[in-house]
Amino acid sequence: MTAVDGLPPLRDVIRDLSLSARKMLSQNFILDLNLTRRIARAAGPLEGVTVLEVGPGPGGLTRALFMEGAEKVVAIERDERCRPALQQIAERYPGRLDVHVADALELDPAQAIAGPFRIVANLPYSVATPLLVGWLTAEPWPPAFDRMVLMFQREVADRIVAEPGGKSYGRLSVLAQWRTETRIVQHVPARAFTPPPKVASAVVELVPKPAPRPDCPAWALETVTSAAFGQRRKMLRSSLRQATPQPEALLEPLGIPATLRAEQLSVEQFCTIAQALAARG
Repeated sequence: MTAVDGLPPLRDVIRDLSLSARKMLSQNFILDLNLTRRIARAAGPLEGVTVLEVGPGPGGLTRALFMEGAEKVVAIERDERCRPALQQIAERYPGRLDVHVADALELDPAQAIAGPFRIVANLPYSVATPLLVGWLTAEPWPPAFDRMVLMFQREVADRIVAEPGGKSYGRLSVLAQWRTETRIVQHVPARAFTPPPKVASAVVELVPKPAPRPDCPAWALETVTSAAFGQRRKMLRSSLRQATPQPEALLEPLGIPATLRAEQLSVEQFCTIAQALAARG
């Protein structure tokens, strides 16, 4: 029996290779090719596009990306056990799948890909946030990728798109919305995965802004947001002491009350504070 792409059904591939999802690698496989194709389509037209995929596992999304027209896929997979499954896909699409058995946290995409690309991935949950932060704070900006379509735990996805004033609004909201336009494009129930995780998931689209305004150094925004949301129940005059010894002196010229709390500030206000912090050196 073969699937519509001429390859064995993913369930058979996993069985034949005796693959089991490893909790230590945050592995949860999606076996439904119809679902992975919907995720691939959410990444927009893929004809002529090079895609970076992190954590392909046995290749469910990888296959969908090719079926939806991707020109090339550069896959970064930490689990050596998945190589034979990915090799089957490489043989089906000669010269179009480049597999790196590596830790994505330690690999600069520019080292693996020459030219523009798009990031599409069902990210391993344990590394999803640090990977995203790394991509969002990359220099120079705009980056080499033109879009990210990424699967996260539902809670993380909600934080990425959250607006000021809510419980989900935090450091990740600011960093994501500073440099990208964000939106949730699809919700994925836990039962769609094998084995099913304890939480639902969601697919988020992040499209880079060519010139974020107001602009500020990434390190300064990371410093300010880490301090402010690290003690989010405290007023800025207290929480920002982790970033500067005199928060009131930093905030007053900006017209931002030191009695506000982190969740009350807009992304633009955080950028303005980061600008001022960077100007102080």
